[in-house]
Amino acid sequence: MAAPSYDVVGIGNAIVDVLARTDDALVQRQGLTKGTMALVDTARAEAIYAAMPAGVEKSGGSAANTVAGIASLGGRGAYIGKVRDDALGTVFAHDLKALGVRFDTKPATSGPPTARCLILVTPDAQRTMCTFLGACVDLGPEDIDEALVASASVTYLEGYLFDPPRAMEAFRKAASVAHKAGRQVSLSLSDPFCVDRHRAEFRDLVAAHVDVLFANEREICSLYETKHFELAAEAVRGHCDVAVLTRSERGSNVVTKTDMLHVAPATVARVIDTTGAGDLYAAGFLYGLTHGRDLATCGRLGSLCAAEIIAHVGARPETSLQRLAVGAGLI
Repeated sequence: MAAPSYDVVGIGNAIVDVLARTDDALVQRQGLTKGTMALVDTARAEAIYAAMPAGVEKSGGSAANTVAGIASLGGRGAYIGKVRDDALGTVFAHDLKALGVRFDTKPATSGPPTARCLILVTPDAQRTMCTFLGACVDLGPEDIDEALVASASVTYLEGYLFDPPRAMEAFRKAASVAHKAGRQVSLSLSDPFCVDRHRAEFRDLVAAHVDVLFANEREICSLYETKHFELAAEAVRGHCDVAVLTRSERGSNVVTKTDMLHVAPATVARVIDTTGAGDLYAAGFLYGLTHGRDLATCGRLGSLCAAEIIAHVGARPETSLQRLAVGAGLI
């Protein structure tokens, strides 16, 4: 088997984030569930955007954030996702390429505009997201660059991709191509409501196609329909090689077929915005995994990257993760 050209290729919804600080009252007035993601149509997106305070626009998308983290660590990242040939699509592509991430997916020339995610950040640093998928729904199997997937150590798929039907087909194709090439497949469950919608499909994928699973406490409990984290952690054991379960201030647990390792959270002076914490934890963990680190070090890298993200607004690193990791003696 040829040596990989990339550490991680991420596949997901190419989205531009619009972040605004607000209060709980606005979240309640809009009928939203704090701390979760909801899909919205054009009219709903426009109504929420009109009610939001002035915000900041930054390229985002779960898997794209993870690959951006890989690049900040000094790794080799690539991305597959659908944008429109519009202003936001151009911004999204520029932002990724400026980080050194390969992004060659052809933009759509017709149909809905580039996706955007409206993120309401409340004083407790929780983020409530309303996502208009736009051009993302047009991602299909034809957009999967088989040679690119086969050349990456890990193909990382975001659970949000499961909502558009054609994207689900792209998801399965990528997993198949990766395994045929002898590479690994990683999945993030993304959101408990996403798991609720696709529980049977997720369970099948985890058992049959996923090597490394990422989930937070609510997501893994939703997957196995239990309120108890310990039961969910035991239920996932053996269904994939590694399950990485994050628990916010309680750190994370790395579950294998024979063991469960606890990883303490990295110290944060002040939590500003939790947007992207899971995405960047995955970046650190996958960087470590693709560079031969043991699972404990992979978890510590994940915690370090998550800590950098939650200390500021936005889901992309503002400080070199490579410099932080070197300073911590992790790489």
